[in-house]
Amino acid sequence: MRRGGPVTEVKTDIYVTSFGPVSDVEMEYTMDVFFRQTWVDKRLKYDGPIEILRLNNLMVSKVWTPDTFFRNGKKSVAHNMTAPNKLFRIMRNGTILYTMRLTISAECPMRLVDFPMDGHACPLKFGSYAYPKSEMIYTWTKGPEKSVEVPEESSSLVQYDLLGHTVSSETIKSITGEYIVMTVYFHLRRKMGYFMIQTYIPCIMTVILSQVSFWINKESVPARTVFGITTVLTMTTLSISARHSLPKVSYATAMDWFIAVCFAFVFSALIEFAAVNYFTNIQMEKAKRKTVKSLLEFPVAPVQRKRSTEETFTSTDANSNVRKRMNATVQSEADDASSPADMEIIISIANFRKISQQTRLPPTPVKIQVSSIENCIPVPVIDLL
Repeated sequence: MRRGGPVTEVKTDIYVTSFGPVSDVEMEYTMDVFFRQTWVDKRLKYDGPIEILRLNNLMVSKVWTPDTFFRNGKKSVAHNMTAPNKLFRIMRNGTILYTMRLTISAECPMRLVDFPMDGHACPLKFGSYAYPKSEMIYTWTKGPEKSVEVPEESSSLVQYDLLGHTVSSETIKSITGEYIVMTVYFHLRRKMGYFMIQTYIPCIMTVILSQVSFWINKESVPARTVFGITTVLTMTTLSISARHSLPKVSYATAMDWFIAVCFAFVFSALIEFAAVNYFTNIQMEKAKRKTVKSLLEFPVAPVQRKRSTEETFTSTDANSNVRKRMNATVQSEADDASSPADMEIIISIANFRKISQQTRLPPTPVKIQVSSIENCIPVPVIDLL
């Protein structure tokens, strides 16, 4: 091409042989393509019986070629095994076909707010590095709809579905002039299967398990405590593992919100049990103190002791058939009936405390029976609340 001459039109088309993988962490994608360029160089017209002149790839350096580069490409590799994968042909009218096989790693800006229910449009932008549109322009060889081919078998994506592609062209202004930029957008939709198995289902099951702990007896404090702490640690582990496949973005994704809600349910279950256990212990201590105070303040009335002695004497004379019987009954009342030694309260405070600790229930009315040790004279039964 000669500077100051007519504008050179470069027709391009792309055939994708392999698309993928796509990296969420690096926000880039990789693909193998056959990149074709066609332009007319009138200086290479010739007459002869050969319609197409097939030249060796070593002749490429001897002929002018467009300085096409990929604007959002991170790395581009031209394959050279077993020989440089290039095709160079010249037609009679000076039309040149230049094809090469490339592996391109390009940037794919991602907005992960809806992750993992998100979709992305990964662009591939290319154009001239040095020639502005006043000297060279790009067009699609077969029109916008057919110039980019992506066969179904070429997709090697694991986490995405390739929905299709669209093409466009634009003009970019810079201090050196205006340049034509061709863009291909590859539309991707993320698959949910992996995240359902690895994150969503485990989180749901962990929340259910944390609620099951309420069915365990509240007296089983160690079991319920271990249960609650285990579910909290499980949610923490799931949250960390879910973040490994994502870049360190400053905003929260849909999965982050889901995990946060699950974590709140699990943590609230542990806090709720701790609160219930604390207030139950306070209530039990108050009930115990009230019961002991009632026992200490209960008045014991003196009971008069009665002694009843019945003696039967029988004597028999061996030499006669005379029988004598004498019955004597002596009743006496003691003046010291109010002595503390004659009274006993039949109750075991130690056993009462032991039973209260085992049942963890408010104390029930306690019946105390006061009786005389010697003659067991019953006294009215009194209930202690």
